[in-house]
Amino acid sequence: MTRHLSAILAFASFLPLGAALADEHAQSSQVQNPVVIELFTSQGCSACPPADALLAELAERDDVIPLALHVDYWDYIGWADTFANPAFTERQHGYAHAAGSRMVYTPQMIIGGVDHVVGYEPMDLAHVIQQHQQLEYPVTLSLTAVDGRIELRAEASMVVDGAGMVVQLVHYTPLERVEIRRGENAGRVVDYVNIVREWHVVQEGWTGEAPFVAQIDPSSTEPAVAIVQLAGHRTILGAARLD
Repeated sequence: MTRHLSAILAFASFLPLGAALADEHAQSSQVQNPVVIELFTSQGCSACPPADALLAELAERDDVIPLALHVDYWDYIGWADTFANPAFTERQHGYAHAAGSRMVYTPQMIIGGVDHVVGYEPMDLAHVIQQHQQLEYPVTLSLTAVDGRIELRAEASMVVDGAGMVVQLVHYTPLERVEIRRGENAGRVVDYVNIVREWHVVQEGWTGEAPFVAQIDPSSTEPAVAIVQLAGHRTILGAARLD
């Protein structure tokens, strides 16, 4: 497992109240900003089903947003992942580059944009989630359905210079069962949850100096998640969902 807790903790110093917040305020913050967990997985990966099952357990919780991003680089070994998207492979490479690595692999969970948990490691994952829940996230997000459109609002308690922040909208399928007929997992029937179908960049370079508001014509009727993240595949600063 590779850890980058120092990076996620670093942004907490921007916040005016920091760790001195009362317990009840911290609990409210957790509800407003569930911890985002991205699982990079593949139907063609024999080591992935336990991690897929773990993500299904996480999907029952309100304090996290677990998302499954299916990559395409295992398709050549006998089974083409029915959910794979080369854009998700590219996103995983972006995280590897940000961490100073060229290697990508499955299964891999990335928590909050910075912490990496490799393989099926539920205890390590629980520890990292707990670390993130103790942080006061600097971006407050809301998603609202209004007359067939999605209204996205974001407010930040900090200003980010340079490349700024990226505002993103994700659509996912809550559950789908797949019968895998070939490859390393031939004969398995796997229930996949929170399968990412679309990942859109709504705005790049948002500094947080002024609130961000967007009216979006959704390309899907499936559940949506808004994510604000430091540019360059770095720290996730806020998240919200619309079921």
